[in-house]
Amino acid sequence: MEIWDLYDRKRNKIGKTHVRGVPIDEGFYHLVVHVWIQNEKGEVLLSKRDPNKSFGGLWECTGGSVLAGESSLEGAIREVEEEIGLQLDDRKGTFVFSKIASTHHSDYWLFPANPSLSDLQLQQGEVVDIMWANEEQYEKMVEQQLIVPTLPHFYKNAAILK
Repeated sequence: MEIWDLYDRKRNKIGKTHVRGVPIDEGFYHLVVHVWIQNEKGEVLLSKRDPNKSFGGLWECTGGSVLAGESSLEGAIREVEEEIGLQLDDRKGTFVFSKIASTHHSDYWLFPANPSLSDLQLQQGEVVDIMWANEEQYEKMVEQQLIVPTLPHFYKNAAILK
């Protein structure tokens, strides 16, 4: 059972928690992290969602909900380790930006890392495949609607590439 801290629209913790799977009341939000991992070639690491999840079979960066008591960075590090078995160095993460959705605040992180795909361990029920994508491959995947449509475009977001 996952428990999340609840926030107001301005991202202030309100001192209440929420259990995953229960609808969130209007005006309350939880925190979600999205972690872009970029290798020394400039490629981004993408994971393919389990077909039984929302947006099943589509590709995305690793991420998920931040647990109660965790910071955004701690949630980012934990989600990556849980979903693909990669331990990131928290000192190398760069907070890129945050945006608000209907039920959550989304934080975007960028980490440099160069793992071999064969060394990664995919979490059953979450991730079914993983790949490195260069800008050309990524763009083709966007055109073919293979990327989760709610994610900002990695290579077209100037804030990320700075």
